[in-house]
Amino acid sequence: MTPEMLAEVMEQTWPPARAFAVGPWRIRDGQGGGKRVSAATAEPEWRDEAIPEAEAAMLALHQPPLFLIRQGDDLLDQALQSRGYRVVDPVVAYVAPASALANPPAPPMAAFAHWPPLAICAEIWAEGGIGAARLAVMQRVEGPKSAILGRANDQPTGVAFVAIHQGVAMVHALEVRPEARRQGSAHNILRAAGAWAQQNGADTLSLVVTVANTTARNLYTSMGMEVVGHYHYRQR
Repeated sequence: MTPEMLAEVMEQTWPPARAFAVGPWRIRDGQGGGKRVSAATAEPEWRDEAIPEAEAAMLALHQPPLFLIRQGDDLLDQALQSRGYRVVDPVVAYVAPASALANPPAPPMAAFAHWPPLAICAEIWAEGGIGAARLAVMQRVEGPKSAILGRANDQPTGVAFVAIHQGVAMVHALEVRPEARRQGSAHNILRAAGAWAQQNGADTLSLVVTVANTTARNLYTSMGMEVVGHYHYRQR
């Protein structure tokens, strides 16, 4: 998967409320849906003296200036650093064939796909800080999408959102209750996500995770997922 394809899948499976051009910038109106839907990105013709233009556009949306730095954005990264912007949330992207994650399948009722999300899904997301604004992002997705509810010992333990764009499924908002962690719930949710992706025409499953989340990264590596890209944010 190329960085450009990864960016497009992210944009379509976790979309901003709207996105528009301001000079050499793509500005996103996140409406509280998180950094990914609120960050500005640069077009190839960007220039240092145009940075205030992007800042003003984001402030007009009542969003603090935030830039997404992709692979190849080294000059922008340096320009923002010189203006007092710090690195925030370095992220790693992983992919695997959906078939590899779907086999062996999750045990019956250990995880299952459904849409719209059950009330318990919203409850688990809320416990993890994923509130109404991020649920609104999920509702905006136009392609195939699903919630995956994980269960263990006859109790709901975790949830994730997954959506598809051009044959690539991306998992977002994977949340497992603290008391249920390290019991296989995330593993089963990803297995079920892989099966759902296959059933809905996707051959690849992807996700992104912060560099600091070593527990999750170890899980993804153990399941055969491979790193395909990285990015970070710059915030004043």
